[in-house]
Amino acid sequence: MTKPHLTLFAVLAATAAIGWMTFSARSYAAEPNPQVQTNPRRDEIKALVDKTVVPLMARQDIPGMAVAIVFDGQSYVFDYGVADKAANKPVTDNTLFEIGSVSKTFSATLAAYAQTTGALALTDKTSRFVPELAGTPFGDVKLLNLATHTTGGMPLQVPDNIRNTDEILQYFKTWKPAKPTGTVRTYSNASIGALGWLTARAMHGDFPSLVTDHVFKPLDMTHTFFRVPENQQANYAWGYKNGKPVRVNPGVFEPEAYGVKTTASDLLQFVRANLGQSVTDQRLRHAIETTHTGYFFDAPMTQDLIWEQYPYPVGIDALLQGNSSRMALEPTSVHELVPPMAPTPDAWVNKTGSTNGFGAYVAFVPSKQMGIVMLANKNYAMDERIRAAHRILTTLDGGCSACESRK
Repeated sequence: MTKPHLTLFAVLAATAAIGWMTFSARSYAAEPNPQVQTNPRRDEIKALVDKTVVPLMARQDIPGMAVAIVFDGQSYVFDYGVADKAANKPVTDNTLFEIGSVSKTFSATLAAYAQTTGALALTDKTSRFVPELAGTPFGDVKLLNLATHTTGGMPLQVPDNIRNTDEILQYFKTWKPAKPTGTVRTYSNASIGALGWLTARAMHGDFPSLVTDHVFKPLDMTHTFFRVPENQQANYAWGYKNGKPVRVNPGVFEPEAYGVKTTASDLLQFVRANLGQSVTDQRLRHAIETTHTGYFFDAPMTQDLIWEQYPYPVGIDALLQGNSSRMALEPTSVHELVPPMAPTPDAWVNKTGSTNGFGAYVAFVPSKQMGIVMLANKNYAMDERIRAAHRILTTLDGGCSACESRK
C-alpha cells in the first residue's frame, strides 16, 4: 500500500488550522491512549479528518460529531463540537450517540450467532417460531428474506397503530407481499424487527439481553446500550432537529431496528471485529463473517445480512447511488445470488443509520484492514456522510487511484 506523503498531511494540517479559526464550535479531541500517543501518524490522520469534518459540520449545521478510525492496526477517535447545546457540553470519547439503523447489524449478527448454536437456520420459515403464522404468506417467509429486505413488500416503518407484539402478530397474519418474495428489495424496519424478534424466540430470551450477552460483552463494548442506564445519562448526547433537542421514541421493534446508543470508540470495536480483529469467541467470529455473505445483487451494491457491500476499490458515484433515498424508500428489483457470494476481503462494506436527531455512517474494507465510524447529533444529508468517509479512507489508502477511475 502506498502511504500518503508527509507533505500532503502538512498541507492538510495547515488548512485545518485555518478552518478551526472560522468554525464556531470548538473541537475536542479524545485523550489518546498510550499506544496511540507514540504513533506519529496520529497527527497526520487528525489533520485529514479535521479538514474533512470541520467544513462538513459548518455546511450542515451539526452541533457535535465523533469520528473513529482503524488503520494500520491503530485506533483513533476525534471528537468535535457539543453534545448538549444548552449546556455547551463538549463531545468526548464517552459521549453516547443514537446510531439508528446501524443497530440492524447487531440483529443480523445475533441471528447468525443463533445459527452457529443450532437455535435456528437462516433458511427457516418464520412459522417455525410462530406456529400461528402457518399457512399465511408471512409464515412462508424465510429468516434470510427478513435479513435482506427481500420479503416482497414489508413497509419501511411499523404501522403507527401497532403498539405491542400481539398487535404486530395480527398484522403479520394478514400481511400479503406486493411482489414474490426474493424478487424485490424493500428496505424495512418491520422486516429486521421481525428477524430480531424471531431470533430471540428461537434463543428463548429477550432481544436486548441476548445481544448484550453474546455480542456487546464478548467484544468489550462496555458503553453500548439499548436503554441508557442512569449512571450514563450524563453522557447521552441530545440530538437536534430544526434546532430543537430530541431523542428517539421507544416503539415496537425499536431495539431490533434502530435502538442502539453507543460511543464512537465502542462502535469501532465492532468494526474491528468485522475486520477479523480481537474476536476470541469462535462462534461469534463465524457469525460476524457470515453477515458479510452476499445474497442478492441490487445494482450497484450487493445485499449481505443487513450490511451492504461494493467491490473495492469503489468510486464515490456507486456509493452515492447505493445509499440513495431511492434505495431506502422505493422497491428495487434484485437478483438472487445462487450460490450466495462468500465473504470477500476486497469489499467496501457499509451501513447508514438515522433517527430524528442523529446521523451515523459505518464503513470498512477488510483487505485494507481499515474502517471508519462517523456519529453526529443531527440527521444530516446522506451524501455528505458518504463523501466524507470515502475521502478519508481512500486518502489513507494512498489516494486510491483506482477509486477515482471508478467514479
